[in-house]
Amino acid sequence: MKKIGIYSKNLKENGSLIVRALECRFDRNGLLFYTPEEMIDYLPDCVQPYTEGDKLDSILVFGGDGTILGAIDFALKSSAPILGINMGKLGFLSDFSISEFDKYIERLLESKYSIIKRMLLETEIRKNGKMLFHGYALNDAVIYKGLVSRLIEIRFFCNGNYVVETRCDGMIASTPTGSTAYSLSAGGPILAPEMEAFIVAPLCPHVLSVRPMVFPASAELKFRMTRAYNETMLQLDGKNVHALTDGDNVVVKAARDKVGFITLTGKNFYQTLRKKLHMGKI
Repeated sequence: MKKIGIYSKNLKENGSLIVRALECRFDRNGLLFYTPEEMIDYLPDCVQPYTEGDKLDSILVFGGDGTILGAIDFALKSSAPILGINMGKLGFLSDFSISEFDKYIERLLESKYSIIKRMLLETEIRKNGKMLFHGYALNDAVIYKGLVSRLIEIRFFCNGNYVVETRCDGMIASTPTGSTAYSLSAGGPILAPEMEAFIVAPLCPHVLSVRPMVFPASAELKFRMTRAYNETMLQLDGKNVHALTDGDNVVVKAARDKVGFITLTGKNFYQTLRKKLHMGKI
């Protein structure tokens, strides 16, 4: 464990805490630190700008769940597993909080950790035989109607087989990791993160019989826009990435690559559900 990535969104606000953590624990271990170019100004001189293609041993992500989602591209480029250190509110994907940093970080340096591989979505927009967009998501791909008050219409296929057509506010295609996020709010089930499956959950469908469904990760899901409006968007992990129009096909499948998440604390998924989402509490 010699080459470590550093990633955070709020470095202006949290930079001093991160600097203290790095200097107190890592300056004596002969480690090399790397961060994306745009973050270099807020970190100490021991942190170097990352060069794409260089392999790292791990990435320390300081922030909340949104910051971890933002670090996925860094993780894919560097082939490194993520260690989430919560500095946000919920921190569902984090292993521990910044206040527990000293308690756990020595285990990383001593290689006393395990890694959970999490599935990614690969998403494309196709129209008339052309690819208009390509991207990845850890949580979900969401088709959303935007600010218009009218419902959009989506025709849904699995492996080329017609499943259902519905009028709705949108559709969520979620990974097991995303099953505790937007999909859960839409009535979808919770899946263990090691599973290989998709959840497809409609957003406010016009008929009660259109319900969330689970599909194998080997499936190719296709959502054809039969009626969209000016503000209809494809969102990946909560970010608007491409406008959608009538006739667009949003294709979702499991990505070849996965992202590793380091755990040092030994907490399991069900402990996290009880603590973070208060599962079972009255």
